[in-house]
Amino acid sequence: MSETFETDNKEIERAILVGVWVRGQNEEWEVRDTLDELAQLTAGAGAEVLSQILCKQSKIHAGHFIGQGKAEEISQKVLEEDANLVVFDEDLTPAQGRNLESVLGVRVIDRTQLILDIFAQRAQTREGCLQIELAQHLYLLPRLRRMWTHLERQKGGIGLKGPGETQLEMDRRRIQDLIRTLNKELTQVRTRRAEQRRGRRRHGWALVSLVGYTNAGKSTLLNRLAGADIYAKDQLFATLDPTTRQVELPNREPCLITDTVGFIRKLPHNLVESFKATLEEVAEADLVLHVIDCSHPQVEQQIDAVNVVLQEIGAEEKPVLCVLNKIDTDEGAGAAKRLARTLGRSVAVSAVTGENIEGLLDELSDCLKGDKELMKLEVPLSEGRLLALLKNSATVLEEKYEGPNAELLVRVPLPLVPRCEPYRIAST
Repeated sequence: MSETFETDNKEIERAILVGVWVRGQNEEWEVRDTLDELAQLTAGAGAEVLSQILCKQSKIHAGHFIGQGKAEEISQKVLEEDANLVVFDEDLTPAQGRNLESVLGVRVIDRTQLILDIFAQRAQTREGCLQIELAQHLYLLPRLRRMWTHLERQKGGIGLKGPGETQLEMDRRRIQDLIRTLNKELTQVRTRRAEQRRGRRRHGWALVSLVGYTNAGKSTLLNRLAGADIYAKDQLFATLDPTTRQVELPNREPCLITDTVGFIRKLPHNLVESFKATLEEVAEADLVLHVIDCSHPQVEQQIDAVNVVLQEIGAEEKPVLCVLNKIDTDEGAGAAKRLARTLGRSVAVSAVTGENIEGLLDELSDCLKGDKELMKLEVPLSEGRLLALLKNSATVLEEKYEGPNAELLVRVPLPLVPRCEPYRIAST
């Protein structure tokens, strides 16, 4: 049920963007910055951006979000520029959207609806499509009445319901049934993901999650670290579906790194709720790699936006290594030096050129080494499964074979320590 940005005859949508600055609530430059971001989102969804309008007012108006007079000014702008779409950089209530469409005479959508449309266009996997569909239905449910305004005058008499009301109730029940079905399917997805994580834990692999503002360079970084070929493009939300790759660290220990969906300011709450199956990868990780676009003029605000989402998904206490990306640019190099003094543990890199990737891998090794215990073991050769597990999941520093046993000096992942304890022969 996603919105589309093309009509049946493939006519490109022509959009006017509207931002609202409420004096005293935030700074004017913040609103202008998110409005520029909205322009990137709109263009990425396939629409042509005609112009941007910033409304300055003292309060939010209940009826039209903006004042009636300002709405009429925008209506005139719509006629002058032959626009057929108006996009608001704020969330509108169903009533506000309905009232604005009545005044403006064209379709009106808000930031959440736009982001949901982009996600619907780009999700590739079954899991991603399920999550997007759930978010769209959660968004649509309270807005059904707006879709049926053309039937509002068809009222029945006492004891009767007009056809519009009947259809509205039927659609509401149908969407509620779909939401229940999607939630059930996503519960199964979460169960499968939990089983996969338990399997990785049994092998002792460290789990690392990449997070960051959209277009910070997460996919490019994972491609660089793992030699992967994940789709990476200079646009917002270029990739949505999570991808996991194995990376061997300089100390010969393997780890699994998962690229997750990019975050953004004003990330729709329904989207966070629907993507919990994916975002649980972050909450369950041993280490979070926060990829930061140091070249962006509002890099601090982007960092704050990521931290807000981490808090919302219960991952704010996870150990974090900040990756100060894009130091191949003059802006990025200067900002990286400044941010390194204020952030916690960090390393500056360029995912595009590969500059200091070795330093990042060294930091990763150092961050994860606390998850392993140094043990000296004497394991019977008959314990072939354990020996194979140690070869794959532990770091073997020394090995010597004496008769029926193997003597090993190994760094063992903590989940495997109880399994190895019976074969420990000396304190290390």
